[in-house]
Amino acid sequence: MSNTSYIASCVFTSQFPELSQKIQQYVKERFGYNIVRCCVPKYKIREFEDRMPSGRLRDQWTSLPDSGAFESGDSVYSLCHNCNNIIEEMHPEVQVHSLWELIDSDADFPFPSYEGMRVTVQDCWRARTRTAEQAAVRSLLEKMDIAWTEAKEHHEHTEFCGCSLYRAQPPRNPKLAPKHYVDDAVGKFIPHSQDEQVQIMKEYCGQFQTKTVVCYCHYCLEGLLAGGVDGRHIAQMLFP
Repeated sequence: MSNTSYIASCVFTSQFPELSQKIQQYVKERFGYNIVRCCVPKYKIREFEDRMPSGRLRDQWTSLPDSGAFESGDSVYSLCHNCNNIIEEMHPEVQVHSLWELIDSDADFPFPSYEGMRVTVQDCWRARTRTAEQAAVRSLLEKMDIAWTEAKEHHEHTEFCGCSLYRAQPPRNPKLAPKHYVDDAVGKFIPHSQDEQVQIMKEYCGQFQTKTVVCYCHYCLEGLLAGGVDGRHIAQMLFP
């Protein structure tokens, strides 16, 4: 019997604990999917628990399974590109999807209206080949009455993932997903100083013609904010 899981993402949840819980509640109540923390078992469990605010949010997070079995025929949804890339390589028999595709398929989702707000869409290098995810993001923006324009390099041509590509990557990523993080990452993850990273982000963000730039990756968001623009994660806009 196949199962469907939603991976909540350790890193995203540590950055947006309240928002992550809203998303988890939506996925559980609307679809009844299993909720797990991470794509791999026992990954920095205590470290990410300690990052959560004490009380309700930490208690809820610690109550979740650290990961899942992910067997043949299963499906996985996540908003973390690392999680999706790792699952894709470690479990090629599992169907991998983005959270945005799931929401876009929900005819009853209560979309907030942003009344014609103009933004630029920032695609993510880690998801550059995920055309279904990219299409879902743009569809969601339109459903929120947001007028969007493309960045200069977009879809499969994007080379952006915030500051993350200018510092060493976590050792687990190239080990568990070598195609994504070794073969396809030549010239990336080369350490730069903090000042150098900020300068690169500022130069990159000089291209944007809109005040607000919407992304769908927590690393991209970090880079946009460092670059001095009004960066928004699409999750923040879907679950205000």
